[in-house]
Amino acid sequence: MPKNSKVVKRELDDDVTEPVKDLLSNEDSADDAFKTSELIVDSPEEKDTDVEEGSEVEDERPAWNSKLQYILAQVGFSVGLGNVWRFPYLCQKNGGGAYLLPYLILLMVIGIPLFFLKLSVGQRIRRGSIGVWNYISPKLGGIGFASCVVCYFVALYYNVIIGWSLFYFSQSFQQPLPWDQCPLVKNASHTFVEPECEQSSATTYYWYREALNISSSISESGGLNWKMTICLLAAWVMVCLAMIKGIQSSGKIVYFSSLFPYVVLICFLIRAFLLNGSIDGIRHMFTPKLEIMLEPKVWREAATQVFFALGLGFGGVIAFSSYNKRDNNCHFDANTKEGG
Repeated sequence: MPKNSKVVKRELDDDVTEPVKDLLSNEDSADDAFKTSELIVDSPEEKDTDVEEGSEVEDERPAWNSKLQYILAQVGFSVGLGNVWRFPYLCQKNGGGAYLLPYLILLMVIGIPLFFLKLSVGQRIRRGSIGVWNYISPKLGGIGFASCVVCYFVALYYNVIIGWSLFYFSQSFQQPLPWDQCPLVKNASHTFVEPECEQSSATTYYWYREALNISSSISESGGLNWKMTICLLAAWVMVCLAMIKGIQSSGKIVYFSSLFPYVVLICFLIRAFLLNGSIDGIRHMFTPKLEIMLEPKVWREAATQVFFALGLGFGGVIAFSSYNKRDNNCHFDANTKEGG
């Protein structure tokens, strides 16, 4: 029997005057309304979601309170020991200005594009280093774990250096400084300068005998250095307090941790200008020896410094950018970071 036979029978039995065309139009409008409601429910414009295949869970990842916190976090992640200590050392080691040119070339060709790529990947996927690589491909998840292991080992010796800094800071509230002069040794007959200190220097002696309290050989443990143990524990407590609430706590810390190194660098710069021979050092710094640029070692160390200074391969850049909104202008952020 044809499908419209029921409609014809309804018209004959119940004297229905409504035509078949109107009935069909009502059904079409109902279907359209149902389809429209489906589109409204599943519309991605209503909320920012991080949807995988077969998943409709809303992404509740926190975001930075301000753009300034994010920029300072990225800058503070880069301005560390790699720039304050290692970069001047590599410049002096590789001929001063001869090292700057390979560094700038590799920074433009390799550093900035990779840095921008990490910013965009972390911002789009909105996950940490492990989650990003698992999202790209589960077979690449080991890269994310490797970057976390690298960060772990770097944090171990960075906190040791922070512990050393806390120790020297606590000992600096003395006049004269304890490492200003060699200690005196008294015996029954007379007083003399410590022979070991006299053969080296006051600062070297204080570093090895007072701060580190090293043993005579690597086979001897030397016991527990309780002063450094307390300083190291204080360093880890400071890190835990800064990270205990994620970016909600670390976002406030960056106002100090990112800006204070620049204050210290400015103080170092002023002090360096006041030293004898500072002009000769600046001249050596910016006078390139072109013959050194032909050595592959210079280019290799320049490339290493680019990766180390920008934090490429550590996972921190991806982690920081993952707390941005997806519509953030990460291209502008990359240019701002490199300009700073």
